[in-house]
Amino acid sequence: MKDGHGNQSQHYAGTAFDVGQTFTQATRNALRNNAISAGIWSYVEPVALTPTWVHFDKRFGTPACSSGGFPQVRRGSFGNYVCIAQDDLNTLGYRTGGLDGIFGTQTENAVRNYQRTRGLTVDGIVGCNTWRALQEEVVGTGATSTTIN
Repeated sequence: MKDGHGNQSQHYAGTAFDVGQTFTQATRNALRNNAISAGIWSYVEPVALTPTWVHFDKRFGTPACSSGGFPQVRRGSFGNYVCIAQDDLNTLGYRTGGLDGIFGTQTENAVRNYQRTRGLTVDGIVGCNTWRALQEEVVGTGATSTTIN
């Protein structure tokens, strides 16, 4: 559930809901508007990105990009955002040594290799530009043996 429209659509990053798949478009629009007006969700996905369901979530940490998204992760980081980066990297063929949520040597090497092949700054840090590239590239890859679903 990541989008390929140049935006960061990042889902399993805290408390998240994907609802309304069986609702009419009008009901989904009302639900989306209610989620926005409630003011408790840090992200409500625009209808253009999820036209057949409503996605809203509550994230934690400071986003790496001024436009939002996941927080920066680097060697020594741990938690679900590291696991998301590992998932993306493994899905794209950059082996992190597993999906353990621990940003160690293998994950850092995978990030550096990914950055190098994509013309990004090679610093081993998953910041705004690396998150954006990972999230956009992983779109449509489907489930793999390493993908968290």
